[in-house]
Parts: sequence; C-alpha cells; structure tokens
Amino acid sequence: MPELPEVEVVRRCLNELIAGLKINKVTIYNRNLRYKISKKFEKAIQGQKIISIFRRGKFLLISLKNKSLILIHLGMTGKILIKKKSDKSTIFTDYYFNKKIIKKHNHLKIKFNNSVDLIYNDIRKFGFLKILSNNNLELDSHISKLGPEPLSLDFNLNYLKNKCRKKFISIKNFIMDQKNISGLGNIYANEILFLSSIHPKKKTYKLSDDQILKIISNTKRILTKAIQLGGSSIKDFNSISGKKGDFQNKFKVYNRANKSCLKPKCDGSIKKIYIGNRSTFYCQKCQKIKY
Repeated sequence: MPELPEVEVVRRCLNELIAGLKINKVTIYNRNLRYKISKKFEKAIQGQKIISIFRRGKFLLISLKNKSLILIHLGMTGKILIKKKSDKSTIFTDYYFNKKIIKKHNHLKIKFNNSVDLIYNDIRKFGFLKILSNNNLELDSHISKLGPEPLSLDFNLNYLKNKCRKKFISIKNFIMDQKNISGLGNIYANEILFLSSIHPKKKTYKLSDDQILKIISNTKRILTKAIQLGGSSIKDFNSISGKKGDFQNKFKVYNRANKSCLKPKCDGSIKKIYIGNRSTFYCQKCQKIKY
C-alpha cells in the first residue's frame, strides 16, 4: 500500500496535469469498491472546475469550484491513469505498476474539457472514492481520525511527548497508527526507528525526550528524502510522470534481514520479527531495548 511519500508524488503530478481543467462527463462502470460510490457522485462533480489537489495522510483530495471535494484512497491496488487523446498517450500513476491494464477493472472515468481522461483502476477494489464538502472536511469519518501531518509544525516534541506518555504499546505500532501520525506505514516506520536507534518493541511511555526528538527529526528527514526520490518502488510504484521511485535503493533496514548493519562502526546484523502481524526489521546491536 502506498504511504505518504508515494501519495504525495501522485498528488503533485496530478496537480500539474488536471488542475484548472473542467469536468465534462463522469462515467461510473462499477460503484462497488471498498465503499459504494454514492449515486450523487456524478451530479456533484459534473461541469466543475478542478481547483487543486491536496493530500491528508494517505488520502488524495481534489478540490472543486463548487467547494466539493473528491476524496480518493488508493487502497492496495488502486491506480490513476491519465489518457491524452492529443498524442494517444497513457500516463500511469500506481503502486502496483502494470502497463497491461485490464479494462474490466476500470471503475470510473472523468472526461475533461481538453481531451484528457482520468481513469480509476483497481483490481482488488480496496480503494474508494467519495464526495465531501470543503466546509466539513474535518468532520469526515476518515479525515477526523487522522493525527498531524508528520512534515507539519504540529508534529513536534510537545505533541508527541504527550501522546507517547499516555500509551503502553510498542513504538512501531504507535507510529503506524494513523490516529497518532498520519501517512506512515510499515516501510517508513522501520526506517525511522532504525535511524533513531530505537528498538521497535520499546514501549512508548518509556521513551526519553531525546528519543522522541530523534523520531521527529528522522521522520521529517526520511519522508522529505523519499518524496524527492519519487517514493519507494517495492511493488514497482511509478509516479504519474512515468518516473520510477528510487527510495528503495536507500533503505537501511527494511527487507534486509540477515544482512550487516549499515551504520558506521556497527558490526550488528538485521533481524526480522513480526509486530502486529507486520514484518519488522531492526539491528540487534544498535537498536537494543534500553531500560
């Protein structure tokens, strides 16, 4: 599933390609995604101009002139395709990249006023689309539960310290809970804790101020770098520009079980365990639990 950097890459590219365009026609081939597409969907966006595309956590939000928002979650296999009739090209943006698009998995098509089509394709149908009001965005059941954006000023020592002191769970599970920090998933949680030299099973209430500060700074550092590199192509994520994500080549710990630790002067090795049924990687030497 794409995490914050991959969704942000898609957002930026979509903002370049469809912002300012007018929606001429909406065709829904299948409403039965993770959540059923409302029958009001077409009417709410028909004839509207795209103002901008922004992101909240792992959600894409397309802002329309009438103050409505199209909320998109890509789920496991959701992808957005842009088709240009001018040169008959198809621009891909998906996490599970496959140029052999199966048309029966095209669930929605939006035709714009300059011979550009946007297609939502989803094999497993875990993604979804819904219409929201810009005025009530924070009341939405998905958005209202999200913690602060990790790249924002709201993600700071005061916030994280107060949150951690009230929790008695592992820091790995804490980081991946969208109610605590929005947008992070398994890949980046592993990398953040490794760079911070914190064992993934360490209980949050036992974290020192210094460790919390390391988590904050390394989260911002890793996410910023991942966005710059176009995300991680573990499952062949490609940005809408066709550029393949490159952050997977920078992994220090994720998917490196039994390999040597990459930290200078550390002769430890990477171990794989499971926390919350998710694969977890850490260095047995430089990420010891300290009581």
